[in-house]
Amino acid sequence: MQPARRVAGHAARKRFGQHFLADRSVVAAIVAAVDPRPGQTLVEIGPGLAALTGELLERVPDLHAVEIDRDLAARLRRRWGPERLALHEADALRFDFGALAPAAQGRHRLRVVGNLPYNVSSPLLVRLLAHRASIDDQHFMLQKEVVDRIVARPGSSDYGRLSVLLQACYEVESLFVVPPQAFDPPPRVDSAVVRMIVRRDLADDNPEPLQRVLAAGFAQRRKMIRGTLLPWLAQQGVDCAGLDPEARAEELDVATWLALARRLAQADAGRVSAGAR
Repeated sequence: MQPARRVAGHAARKRFGQHFLADRSVVAAIVAAVDPRPGQTLVEIGPGLAALTGELLERVPDLHAVEIDRDLAARLRRRWGPERLALHEADALRFDFGALAPAAQGRHRLRVVGNLPYNVSSPLLVRLLAHRASIDDQHFMLQKEVVDRIVARPGSSDYGRLSVLLQACYEVESLFVVPPQAFDPPPRVDSAVVRMIVRRDLADDNPEPLQRVLAAGFAQRRKMIRGTLLPWLAQQGVDCAGLDPEARAEELDVATWLALARRLAQADAGRVSAGAR
């Protein structure tokens, strides 16, 4: 077995998907995109060797950070005290981001940033949906392929469940591409930085009905919806008026998917009401 690559005295762990950002110009570009201000409540996911953390703390007096690696957490504690870096040693996939929301009351909602490990990026993005009422925006470094899916438009090959789900909840924008050599150790693929601003009009909506509709619609994305989505909707008691039966899931825009999710939520509520009588 090949020994773990050591970066600044730390053995990069593959199970945590550790690729540490080392290009200072990229760090500066991310911080400029975030544009943090004193008084805002920042949360960094996966600070790692603190390339981004240090630059953020040049702009704001304190921030929260969620780090799963105990060795990196110890390094961070040695460098900054809790009055500057509120460190949460935890798995971001299980962390309660809502617990940080009281700190933002009377100031700003949370602003979340991070160089996310490729192996958990999609499930982490979905998990954060539950906390978006407490979040203003998110700036993440992700695998470029994932960012392409997030910002994809209807009818494109990258457009799918993740595209619709995240565009329904955020205003999304791909900011810039980051090459492998910007990291140590370098990954095998390009990365990209994405900006995700919470859509306040939908911040309190439960994403579960939309997730169910998308799961049914994209299960066989190349087939016309007359043989996939429409029968499923009919089984749920959802009105299918206005849908072209010859369309494919990848051709339906975000507004259409949101309308279907609302119809599903109404049908579910109707069944619950009828059952309570």
